[in-house]
Amino acid sequence: MMPAGGLVHSPVDEEKRRGVRRMKALATGLLVAVAVVYGLARWAQSQGAGAWAGYVAGAAEAGMVGALADWFAVTALFKRPMGLPIPHTAIIPTKKDQLGRSLGDFVGENFLSGEVIRERLRSVGIASRLGGWLAHPANADRVTAELATALRGALTVLRDSDVQAVVSEAITRRADAQEIAPGLGAMLQKVVADGGHRRVVDLVCVRAHDWLVEHGDSVMTAVTGGAPGWTPRFVDRKVGERVYKELLRFVSEMRDMPEHPARGAVDRFLGDFARDLQSDTDTRERVERLKSEVLGRGEVQDLIASAWGSVRAMVVAAAEDERSELRLRVRAGLLSLGARVAADERLRAKVDTWLEDAAVHVVTAYRDEITALITETIKGWDAEHTSRKIEAHIGRDLQFIRINGTVVGALAGLAIYTVSRLLGA
Repeated sequence: MMPAGGLVHSPVDEEKRRGVRRMKALATGLLVAVAVVYGLARWAQSQGAGAWAGYVAGAAEAGMVGALADWFAVTALFKRPMGLPIPHTAIIPTKKDQLGRSLGDFVGENFLSGEVIRERLRSVGIASRLGGWLAHPANADRVTAELATALRGALTVLRDSDVQAVVSEAITRRADAQEIAPGLGAMLQKVVADGGHRRVVDLVCVRAHDWLVEHGDSVMTAVTGGAPGWTPRFVDRKVGERVYKELLRFVSEMRDMPEHPARGAVDRFLGDFARDLQSDTDTRERVERLKSEVLGRGEVQDLIASAWGSVRAMVVAAAEDERSELRLRVRAGLLSLGARVAADERLRAKVDTWLEDAAVHVVTAYRDEITALITETIKGWDAEHTSRKIEAHIGRDLQFIRINGTVVGALAGLAIYTVSRLLGA
């Protein structure tokens, strides 16, 4: 149930209010009982009963006074006794906003201070507990499953078009902002120095030899087709065959001889190109123009954008599969982390310090907002409903105050009457 002001009254509140009403009836019944005893004692005293009647009347009279005083005090917290405009009554309804500010200040000063947060977290020993908890496989499985669910949810909420646009823009902007030629040159220089390009050269030589073997007629046709028209055809064919054989021999030797001069020429060319990429202004400018042209092509932009779809599908599939490499690695990492934290005191101290610093930062940065939330929330509550809700939660104990006041008042009255009689005697 949501009354005005946003204050929730639950079935639990209704049950507590019924308990308050029962205690009110008990406290009021005790007051009535004391009043009846007082009346009977006074009547007995007027009828010439023994001295006991005076003692009973004195105790009952003081009990009534105590009961009425505590009734007034308890009632004045929530409303005006008997509807009378008595000052300093109906304290909660009339002072609700001030109480809210005071409560916010109290929470801020005593619960949201950096010293309190650090002391409390240090006494709890979160790192030790967290490490021991994560070290259990069942708990690591649970955390892994929760992380997988959260990851799937996040990927489901994100719109592919938005993410693709962000990824494409980020890649393009970063590529435009950074010159790539020096980096490519340094990488190529290292590859050449380490001989990493030789396998590529080997592959090219093998593929070129196989292609020449398979397409010999095409090569000879291309050679003879470029010959002058006045040369005899058999001469053209002989020239074509000679060219083809020399070309095949050259490729075969280059394939089979690691120290072939042509390979050395390739090494020198790649080395010179690597240096030009790093130091030659003209070469670097050409590479930058080529980069801009490539990035500006629609096919490249589509490829960059579509990469997100592939990554998303791969991650979602891995998150859903309990035996996927992703989930297995996350689970193993959690177990390892838990075991390390549980066993390494220095690591526990670091984790505790990180948590304390993070908590203190959050509390310090948002303390005013938290206390303002308390103040503004209470300010928005309806005064009558606030009073009723508070009474539902603490009213039962307050009715015990009325009962105690009746009993204590009666005992005090009995003691006072007894002392008076003794002194009077």
